[in-house]
Amino acid sequence: MSEKLKIAFYWAASCGGCEIAVLDINEKILDVVKIADIVFWPVAIDIKYKDVEALPDKHIDITFFNGSIRNSEQEHMAKLLRQKSKTLVAFGSCAHEGCIPGLANLHNKNEIFEQVYVKDKSNVNPASTTPQTQTQVPEGTLKIPEFYDTVKTLDQTVDVDYYLPGCPPPVKLIAAAVDAIASNKLPPKGSVLAPLKAVCDECERKRENKKIGKLYRVYEKAPDPEKCLLEQGILCMGLATRSGCGAQCLKVDMPCTGCGGPAPSVPEQGAAMISALASILGYNGEEGKAKYTEKEIEDLISQVKDPVGTFYMYSLPASILKRKVVKK
Repeated sequence: MSEKLKIAFYWAASCGGCEIAVLDINEKILDVVKIADIVFWPVAIDIKYKDVEALPDKHIDITFFNGSIRNSEQEHMAKLLRQKSKTLVAFGSCAHEGCIPGLANLHNKNEIFEQVYVKDKSNVNPASTTPQTQTQVPEGTLKIPEFYDTVKTLDQTVDVDYYLPGCPPPVKLIAAAVDAIASNKLPPKGSVLAPLKAVCDECERKRENKKIGKLYRVYEKAPDPEKCLLEQGILCMGLATRSGCGAQCLKVDMPCTGCGGPAPSVPEQGAAMISALASILGYNGEEGKAKYTEKEIEDLISQVKDPVGTFYMYSLPASILKRKVVKK
């Protein structure tokens, strides 16, 4: 390569795990250093937004953008980095699907501010003051980003070239992406940089296609390490989730929670999992029972204690639901 690539990293609405995951590739970071110079990485480099704004358009070869879009600053940076980058990668579940921050779409801004700044028992806020985008002080006007009602994914905000899923992306997927960049062998635009199969295909547990009559939360049952967790009544999103993680959670008796995003054949991850669960959840102790009363159906469904947090933990903003309706 005659000239090093120019790459950038940015952290929007996320926990910061993706920033750490970049370093989890260990000695592979030396391969990155050989082929690229990091021109923007706010968490590690003292560089200002004005420096990025001064760059020529398409000056950055690849930007790895992690985090969903929660406020106006993040939206501005998404649009700015799109303008300055030849290739934009949605890095991790938050940028890809909205992830945990996206569960805030069950509420609007006023409800969130009321809970965080007024109702929370740790607060002393007799005037019920909440953040304002502009505040006058003797020295002038203080400005902070506008907090949006709705959390959005990166590709709901700007055009995205590639997606690197996971919470955070598994090391081997990051390493494979680095290799693809180094060899100029990236797949077609719009590709998800992960295998074309589901987590269940990587899981070594035995499946017998059994019906289940009772659901258990992970702390309620010690599972058989050889058998499918879902068939033991422990909700596992593996059949609706894209692989690439090596089924690491399942190897330590923890169910897949869906951070890899929808499997390639699954257009709507949450709905696919609900449909799959509906096909196996029933009263398996009653042979030949084909019909249930409305009360029996309600009792079965009520075993799922947190439907949105279970089926849409990582994907609510990207789903067909997107959010709860905002009441004006």
